[in-house]
Amino acid sequence: MTINIDNLSEEELIELNHKIVERLKFLETMHTHHEMMQFIPGEQVTFDPPGRGRKIGTLVKFNKKTVTIITESGQKWNVSPHLISKVKNIKTKNHPKKNGNIIDLHDK
Repeated sequence: MTINIDNLSEEELIELNHKIVERLKFLETMHTHHEMMQFIPGEQVTFDPPGRGRKIGTLVKFNKKTVTIITESGQKWNVSPHLISKVKNIKTKNHPKKNGNIIDLHDK
């Protein structure tokens, strides 16, 4: 497919640019959403922040572009879902329906 933009005015090119950017943002949102749906809140996950070593924690929340993870040391991280992996838990092999523990972050 070839699109000829040579005859478009500056105003038309600006409008086309806005539509392209909007479409790319939509596609990125859909891709991120699809990646997030591979996980369940309460599930143990791992990720590797640059220069800090591997972190293991519990996924506690889905955000617009990231997921919130509370690490074993109590740190809160917002991480892109494509950077996390599920932690295989030996205890859950005998209980395939177990999805993890839910942590209540709202202490009242």
